[in-house]
Amino acid sequence: MQEPFCRGLLTLLPAFAMVSGAIRSTPGYAATFAYVGNAESNDIYVFRLDKQNGKLTVVEKVMIPGITQPGISTPMAVSPDHRFLYVGTRGEPKIAVGFAIDQEKGTLRHVASGPLADSMAYLATDRTGRFLLGASYPGHKITVNPIGPPGVVQAPSQVLQNYPNAHSVLPDPGNRRVLALTLGNDHVNQFTFDDVTGILTPNVPSSVRVNAKAGPRHFVFHPNGKIMYVLCELDASIYVFDYDASQGELRQKQIVSAIPPGFQGEPSAADLHITPDGRFLYGSERASSTLAVFRIDPAKGTLSPIESVPTEKQPRGFNIDPSGRYLLAVGQLSHRLSSYKIDSESGKLSKLKEYPVGRSPNWIEIVEIP
Repeated sequence: MQEPFCRGLLTLLPAFAMVSGAIRSTPGYAATFAYVGNAESNDIYVFRLDKQNGKLTVVEKVMIPGITQPGISTPMAVSPDHRFLYVGTRGEPKIAVGFAIDQEKGTLRHVASGPLADSMAYLATDRTGRFLLGASYPGHKITVNPIGPPGVVQAPSQVLQNYPNAHSVLPDPGNRRVLALTLGNDHVNQFTFDDVTGILTPNVPSSVRVNAKAGPRHFVFHPNGKIMYVLCELDASIYVFDYDASQGELRQKQIVSAIPPGFQGEPSAADLHITPDGRFLYGSERASSTLAVFRIDPAKGTLSPIESVPTEKQPRGFNIDPSGRYLLAVGQLSHRLSSYKIDSESGKLSKLKEYPVGRSPNWIEIVEIP
C-alpha cells in the first residue's frame, strides 16, 4: 500500500514545483526589503517588509567595511536593476562601498569599495546604472564615478568645482539631464548628461534660484516627469516647478511650507519623497520632528497641505515603499524607525510600530525584488 502511494506522490512533485515556481515569480509575490544606514554605529540594518500588514522583520545587520572614522551620514543609492547598493561615507576614508543584493534573501555581500572625490551628502546612480553621481556638501563639488564591473565604483571621471554646499543630485526621468541643489547659493543647477561617457555639461540656462537663504536640500520628480519638487532646509519651504525635459527648463509655480502649525523654532527640513502614483508628497522637518503631508493636484501638480505628523526625533531620512502603502522614517537622535500605513484615499499616516536600529540612523532605501 505504501509503495504505490509514494510513486503517486513523486509524480505530483514536478507539477507542485511548477506551481510553486509560478507563485514565486508572480509580481504580487515580490519581496520588499528596507536598508537603513546608521552613521554612528557604521552599519546597515536590513529589514523584510510584509506588504500585507506593514510588519518589518530584521534579516541581518551588516558592518560597512573599510571605515576608520564614521561620519555624520551614510548616503545610499540602489542600482536601477536592484542588484547593488552603494553606500557613501562622510568620514574616512572617502569611499563608495558596493554591496550585491541577494535576489532571494535581500542580504548584502560586499563587492568592492571605490574612491570618492570628497565627503558626499548624496549619491545617485544614473538610469543606466553605469555611473554614480555625487554631491559634496563640504567639498562644494558635483562628481561622476564610472561603475565598472557590476558593483565596482571606479575613480572619479569628472569633478565639477565651486558648487557651494552641494546637497543632492539626480538624473531626470529621461536620463538626458542631471539636476543638483546647492544649499550655499540657493541654486537649482541644471546639466546636460551624456549617458555613454558620463560627462556633465552646464545647461543653458545653467540654474534657477530660490529665495535667498532658503537652502535647497533634496528634490524629487513627479512620476509624469513634468513636475519637480524642491525641499529647502533653512526655511522648510517646498518649491513646485514645471519641468521641460526637452530644454531642461524650470518654471516656478508654487511655494508651500512644511513647518507644522504653531511651530516657533528655527526650521531644519531634511528629506522629501513622493508616492509612486504621484498623488501625495511627504517632507520631513527635523526641528519639530514632524512629517508634512501634501495632496498633489492631478492636473497642475500643485500642493495642498493635509496634515503634519509627529515622528521620530530628528527625522533626517525616510522613504516610501514601491507599492505606495507604507512609509518608514528614522530618527537620528531616537535611534529608532517608525513605520506608517498610508491611507490610499487621504494620504494620511497611521503609525504601525517602532523598531530599534543602529546609532544615528539617517538614510533608508527600499527595494522590491521580483
